[in-house]
Amino acid sequence: MAIISVLAVWGLGWFVNARLAASRAAQSPVVRLLVPAIFGLTLLIMWEMLVRMLGISPIILPAPTAIADRFGSSLPILWADFEQTIIKGAMTGYIIGSVCAFGVAILADRSDFLTRGILPVGGFMAALPIVGIAPIFVKWLGSDWQSKAAVVAVMVFFPILVNIVAGLRDTSAMQRDLMRTYGAGYWQTLFKLRLPAAMPFIFNGLKIATTLALIGAIVAEFFGSPTVGMGFRISTSVGRLALDMVWAEIVVAAIAGSTIYGVVAWIEGRVTFWHPSQRK
Repeated sequence: MAIISVLAVWGLGWFVNARLAASRAAQSPVVRLLVPAIFGLTLLIMWEMLVRMLGISPIILPAPTAIADRFGSSLPILWADFEQTIIKGAMTGYIIGSVCAFGVAILADRSDFLTRGILPVGGFMAALPIVGIAPIFVKWLGSDWQSKAAVVAVMVFFPILVNIVAGLRDTSAMQRDLMRTYGAGYWQTLFKLRLPAAMPFIFNGLKIATTLALIGAIVAEFFGSPTVGMGFRISTSVGRLALDMVWAEIVVAAIAGSTIYGVVAWIEGRVTFWHPSQRK
């Protein structure tokens, strides 16, 4: 009976979304937001029904209503964890890593020797596991947010660097020759031709780095942190079998990650409106 009820909810959600997608207003902003909202709501209802009808223990999988109740009753704790992990750890490291990657990319662009040396090293560093570098930075910088920011900076540095270097090479020889014909020097060519052409690559690296920043900051807290932070809370809540708190932290991380990614994508759309990928 439980499976039939869940399948009925899925079929209803599928039918409504299919009708909306096939309607004349499918491209309107309201419908484009409504379709994923209905899909997500359908999944939550199915989750709630399965947990309750099958009697699944909250230690194994709490119901969405239980997670929402924990979320509402733990807002001060969740905000303190968000501030410690996302704002101080992830965003600080993200900004530091991005700025350093941009500076090194400009240096590498001016030197073939640096380009040939940095990119292989970048590939090697990007392959290092976070579980290997996080304990080292915790020993060096302490257990507070500074060590988490350092881990994030290392994680986002090389993906952004590789994308910037690739973007700076994207202009054609004819375009660069034309700039030289106009008497433009290196810096004029960089700011008026090569950086604008590299913007899609740069934003691609920045979007990839948003996910890495959140993962790096949360996982690094498993190796040492004060009594606050999302990684610390997840670790201790799992030990106390408080899975509803773990899921509440996951919800906060998902909302924060989606928001940061959306902001970067929104800025990308305003900066690279001329690129074919932004044309509708």
